[in-house]
Amino acid sequence: MPTPISIIGVDESGKGDFFGPLVVASFLASNTDVPYLKEIGVRDGKRISQNRLLAIDTELRERFPHFILAIAPDEYNRRYQEIRNLNKLLAWGHAEAIEALVKSQDVDRAISDKFGKAELIEGELRRRKVDIDIRQLTQGEEIVQVAAASILARAAFIRAVDSLSDQYGMDIPRGAAAHVDQAGRQFVRIHGIELLDSVAKRHFKNYGRATKPDLFG
Repeated sequence: MPTPISIIGVDESGKGDFFGPLVVASFLASNTDVPYLKEIGVRDGKRISQNRLLAIDTELRERFPHFILAIAPDEYNRRYQEIRNLNKLLAWGHAEAIEALVKSQDVDRAISDKFGKAELIEGELRRRKVDIDIRQLTQGEEIVQVAAASILARAAFIRAVDSLSDQYGMDIPRGAAAHVDQAGRQFVRIHGIELLDSVAKRHFKNYGRATKPDLFG
């Protein structure tokens, strides 16, 4: 029998989406849980159909320690305005998610999908006095715990965007392509520019295209 090692996986969703929150999720499981996680279909959340992803997400949240940080657009915009650097904002979110599980669980190691300089997360953890072996890997989703975190983050993002669609009575799309610009202009026509900050990330180029006065009126 292998010696159990408790590993936190961390990943995010929504950083490339104009609408909706930035979500960071952490997920804790032992190396002895890996066969079960693979059996239920855990892999990179971007490679799983939405219905299957939501079903796996439910099972993961019911059975394993986890933490989900959803940074709503208004808070995201405020923090980005202060930091002016997405990777620093991501590092803050990853450290927040790691710290939450370290405080409540016995943890041996944390693994994050790498998105920038390693010292960004390491510095945030030191500032919080969180003493944990942290490893940051390119294509971190190949580690099952990180893949599980990617599922939790993606599912939370999908639920958040669906909730915005219901709240504002229109289809809120994902991504940042041309159809997202169209949705942004529609949102402004219906709800006004002043509410756009509550549903969208202001520093995206989509914001300027959605709020040009000559595109509606």
